[in-house]
Amino acid sequence: MNSVEQTKLLLNESSLFYIITTDMDGNYSYVNQNYAKEFLHINSNFVGQPYHITMHPDDISTCLEVSTKCFEHPGKLFKAIIRKHDGEGDYIYTQWEYKAMFDDEKNPAGVFCLGHNITKYIAEQIQLKKAIEENEKKSIIIENIVFQQSHLVRAPLSNLIGLTTVFLDKTLLDSDTSYTCQMILESTRQLDEIIRNIVTTART
Repeated sequence: MNSVEQTKLLLNESSLFYIITTDMDGNYSYVNQNYAKEFLHINSNFVGQPYHITMHPDDISTCLEVSTKCFEHPGKLFKAIIRKHDGEGDYIYTQWEYKAMFDDEKNPAGVFCLGHNITKYIAEQIQLKKAIEENEKKSIIIENIVFQQSHLVRAPLSNLIGLTTVFLDKTLLDSDTSYTCQMILESTRQLDEIIRNIVTTART
């Protein structure tokens, strides 16, 4: 019994892995129980059916490319991610390793494929990517806020503090005006301190 047949026998009832083989015409020659059960909504008997009936049309070229590499490099495994119909109008993601099969006379006999479902992993990767992109957007916003606070807002505020100080230096101001200027100066200083704290916090 060759290694392909041994693997098929060993993993025929696997609940984690898919095993399929195709002949040189691109038709299924074997599927294990897990694959048959997972894609029962497509066909009740895959043997003799075209290999591509389960997959996303855009992934057919990937499958052909990887299969070609298998025969160009006999004995080597080649990876591929293939989307498969889920029976609900969408697709699941599956990852495969392909290997060329040969008969006893060393003639090409088909392709052996071992795969598993990676939909959850892909979903987590997509979610992580979105989170990173969102974080980058927020970082840009924070940088813009820091710039506006430290340059655009504080510049006129500093001018206001300076002008108020000049007014207070004038001895001709009456007491009411002087008191008002002192209140303006105190308020602007407090606002300046708040802006400084915002900038410092945003940068940490």
